[in-house]
Amino acid sequence: MVLYWTVWIIVRAGARLLFRLQVSGQDHIPRTGGVLIAANHTSYLDIPILGCALPRQASFIGRMDLFSGIAGTILRYLGWIPIRRERVDRKAFDEAVARLKAGRVVVIYPEGTRSPDGRLQPGKPGIGMIAAAAGCPVVPALLEGTYEALPPGASWIRVRPIRVIFGQPMDFSAELEIESEDTKKVVYQQMSQEVMDRIAELRREMSSHVTPCPETESKKHQQLTL
Repeated sequence: MVLYWTVWIIVRAGARLLFRLQVSGQDHIPRTGGVLIAANHTSYLDIPILGCALPRQASFIGRMDLFSGIAGTILRYLGWIPIRRERVDRKAFDEAVARLKAGRVVVIYPEGTRSPDGRLQPGKPGIGMIAAAAGCPVVPALLEGTYEALPPGASWIRVRPIRVIFGQPMDFSAELEIESEDTKKVVYQQMSQEVMDRIAELRREMSSHVTPCPETESKKHQQLTL
């Protein structure tokens, strides 16, 4: 616990300094009880940025190859859940469900891997399986700017503004009431896509509220007066 919040403070301070980190919608995250945070994934920065944006300690679901050596030991101590991406990892899913039922926060990236171009990718059904088994709300989260700061394949971090937006909790109880053995996979995929659609909506809402910079407005004015 002490190590987690020590890292949280350091990363938060660094993110504010380097990336002018802005976080909004934190009030949408329940203060108590299990909650599944579902975010888009475009960069290695997503994990530390999202972690320091959350007001509660969270367990991240991460791919198995990250859990090796000293780094792997530290990640496990911080509460990460290793998962095998090449197949359905029941052990990882069961661990995530157990933590959610124990009232903890778990973070998952529905797309399963980083987007190669920054655009949202289709979600995978894993998030539906976990949410259904845990019976918890899902809070969508948009990470904007991490792709520009550190896209896949980049060797250096670029100083770019980063913003994290949390949406309102999503309740899938109605969908799960009609769930049957024959329709489970379809329902889980539908839940995943609804989450990705909500993240896309958060991006559209953010774009519609972006204030043009003074330099851009000045150039527009000059063009109008010519």
